[in-house]
Amino acid sequence: MEMAPTEDALLGGRVRLLQPSRGYRVAVDAVLLAAAIDAAPGDRVLDLGAGVGAVGLCLAARVPGCAVVGVELQPGLAALAVRNAILNGAEHRMRTIVHDLARPLPSDLADFDHVATNPPYLAAAVADPSPNASKALATVESSADLARWLAVAVAALKPAGALTIIHRSDRLEEIVAHLAALGWGDVAIKHLPPAARVLLRARRSSTPARRISPPLVLHRPEGGYTDEAEAILRHAAPLAF
Repeated sequence: MEMAPTEDALLGGRVRLLQPSRGYRVAVDAVLLAAAIDAAPGDRVLDLGAGVGAVGLCLAARVPGCAVVGVELQPGLAALAVRNAILNGAEHRMRTIVHDLARPLPSDLADFDHVATNPPYLAAAVADPSPNASKALATVESSADLARWLAVAVAALKPAGALTIIHRSDRLEEIVAHLAALGWGDVAIKHLPPAARVLLRARRSSTPARRISPPLVLHRPEGGYTDEAEAILRHAAPLAF
């Protein structure tokens, strides 16, 4: 029998979050990704691999008036995302659908101002999957590998839209190469030391261009978050590229 979900909080309590008590649980990556989306009121945002809706909820808390559609493979997580939208009073501008990115997106999921995604970090060929099936699906590529994931993401954007990604820093060059091949070669990159993570924002360009943004240092040497990280993670500040 499935255990009851826990209720947790993000952004210093601005977001309430139901999530599985075991398996994949939301980490700071989702909060950082939401903070990096340069959305404005009225923008449409697509969250690929939405899980329980943490990215969309954090974005909705920071940007009134934006609308978020989440796409999630696992029905149980998608059901929690729907409950979380209601729990946070955001059901009028957030919806979640169950869909496998190995298949084309429904025709109405197009022309977004922003696509945000936190794809599974591990390629199937090198992964040692978790024994928890839900966590394994969330962390290891399955029916849609990284190349497919990125192709779906850029196809859903307006020509002037922006793709925001958080991923492992050791896959940065792979991501940049895939985006360049898709015609989205204008990328801004922000490292997140000491975490082995990187944020990317990509825009359409046939000419590759790479800009390195100053890093966001997450932790003080003596422990604890830096003031800049604390402002983002606790107080819903945007993350500037």
